[in-house]
Amino acid sequence: MGKTADLTTVQKMTIDTLKKEGKTQKVIAKEVGCSQSSVSKHINREAKGRKRCGRKECTSKRDKRALERIVKQNRFKNVGEIHKEWTVAGVSASRSTTHRRMQDMGISCRIPRVKPLLNKRQRQKRLAWAQDKMDWTAAEWSKVMFSDESKFCISFGNQGPRVLRKTGEAQNPRCLKSSVKFPQSVMVWGAMSSAAVGPLCFLRSRVNAAVYQEVLEHFMLPAADQLYGGDDFIFQHDLAPAHSAKSTSTWFKDHGIPLLDWPANSPDLNPIENLWGIVKRKMRDARPNNAEELKATIKATWALITPEECNRLVDSMPRRIAAAIQAKGAATKY
Repeated sequence: MGKTADLTTVQKMTIDTLKKEGKTQKVIAKEVGCSQSSVSKHINREAKGRKRCGRKECTSKRDKRALERIVKQNRFKNVGEIHKEWTVAGVSASRSTTHRRMQDMGISCRIPRVKPLLNKRQRQKRLAWAQDKMDWTAAEWSKVMFSDESKFCISFGNQGPRVLRKTGEAQNPRCLKSSVKFPQSVMVWGAMSSAAVGPLCFLRSRVNAAVYQEVLEHFMLPAADQLYGGDDFIFQHDLAPAHSAKSTSTWFKDHGIPLLDWPANSPDLNPIENLWGIVKRKMRDARPNNAEELKATIKATWALITPEECNRLVDSMPRRIAAAIQAKGAATKY
């Protein structure tokens, strides 16, 4: 059982609430999960209006404002760099105090979100595209087949389970995680509609116009038959060089397949980008040893995608478009 100072804010609030309800200290201690003496000390301290004893903060409000200014100047500094600048500004505090003050301000270290860099012309085209599509209904979006390529690696970075070990066991073979300098990877092409996903295509070489047209012939057309039968549909792809090549445009005209006009550098508007994210999260605990095992894992995970997930992603198109309009064409992380 901890001391009174060890009680959390939630525990203290619970004690105060139960005390007002007329519960005894013994009952309160049992429900809160602390000692009866801790409950008694907290109640007595609140009754006498005494504040928690201990050292006073070594930093003033002015010091905290200076720290906040330093953090806002460059969001990509580490705690050591921020502490050094704070010390140069005349504040006498330790590195751990700097870290605590940042936490008190609600500042935490997080993985930054990624947004595509757009120039003024691209933002204007995105805004015009979004305004043109803002009145599209769910039925119209259900006729669109979304497509994209994505890269999958055997190594998934820092993701995965942590290891439980004692001091001195860092080099124990049972506590090590294997890594390679250049992990094997595969490039995958896929397509989806609001109803389901189509077959995957594993790309063996760099995608040029000729390779892409083979993918369309042997994978996109079967996907269209699977997803739409004999009904009309609109095909979507981005403006990659192989996609926008003249020979590729001719291929679509020859096959009578209409294309959805698409703004450049706009992965945030494509729901299949989120689908790739779902697949990679589901594969987080998988540990394939080679490219063939990686392909098998991708296929098995892709097959688990449900129609409900596809429908939910395509149904998000009006919200994506509204966000793009609100951002005046700037990139949004959906």
